[in-house]
Amino acid sequence: MAPRHIALAVLTAAIWGFNFVAIRVGLDTFPPLLLTTLRFILAALPALVIRPPKLPLRQLLLISATLFLGQFVFVFLGIDNGMPPGLSSLVIQAQSFFTILLAALMLGEKPSVRQLSGVAVAFCGLGLIALSVGVDVTYLGLGLTLIAALSFGLGNVLMRGAGKVDMLPMVVWMSVILPIPSFLLSLMFEGWPVIVASMAKADLLAYGAVFYLAVPTTLIGFGIWGLLLKTYPAGTVAPFALLVPLFGMLSAALVLGERFPPVRFAGMALIVGGLLILAAPLQRLRNRRRARVG
Repeated sequence: MAPRHIALAVLTAAIWGFNFVAIRVGLDTFPPLLLTTLRFILAALPALVIRPPKLPLRQLLLISATLFLGQFVFVFLGIDNGMPPGLSSLVIQAQSFFTILLAALMLGEKPSVRQLSGVAVAFCGLGLIALSVGVDVTYLGLGLTLIAALSFGLGNVLMRGAGKVDMLPMVVWMSVILPIPSFLLSLMFEGWPVIVASMAKADLLAYGAVFYLAVPTTLIGFGIWGLLLKTYPAGTVAPFALLVPLFGMLSAALVLGERFPPVRFAGMALIVGGLLILAAPLQRLRNRRRARVG
């Protein structure tokens, strides 16, 4: 990957890392499905001035249903059912493994030895952090977050399969599709009285959380992510999301006071090591060395 694209991937990871703090703040006021609805209503507003992407409606529906609706509904439900925000930012990164597997099965993208090595090192880091999990996580919350990761991975692959599409219109118009189904789900499972009560007690902090989820996380973050997936193989881009837990755990500790044992720091170091294996421009360095020798 080019250095500027590596920088964009890291920026996206930072935006998404803090996103988990915003989710927790939003869930203190809004129930999960309503929070999903409000997020996408705001993210869809640029559709007033941005034309739809040149993409078949069926394909747009599939991507929005997996990358957006499936991922965020289950992440929000997971955090609302006992997953700490910082730990959620870690577990959702199982999407990188799902992405590489699904890309191999659906797109024929054979992972390289370096990719497999980097993912293996990062996976060891995830395993170390998982060993530190105790009473601060529920099985239900963990299961819901893993379903979100699977939906995220499938969405990554479908996004790459969309080809050369302008990503900002795509993200905006995927957001246009989602408020109606998510609001109907909210009505069905959360109920009108809960919706009205939460809207009545919402303050500026709650709406600030909705804004962060809609603009930096959805429009900016996924716009950059889609651009990277359009430029590079899914197996190259997806592992950068393993940086999200580093930012997620740090922000959760600073803002929410979430604490985790020292073994998780060792896990973070392994995650960074795995990313260095994946991201280091080895071929470019070899070419430069050969040019100097020649």
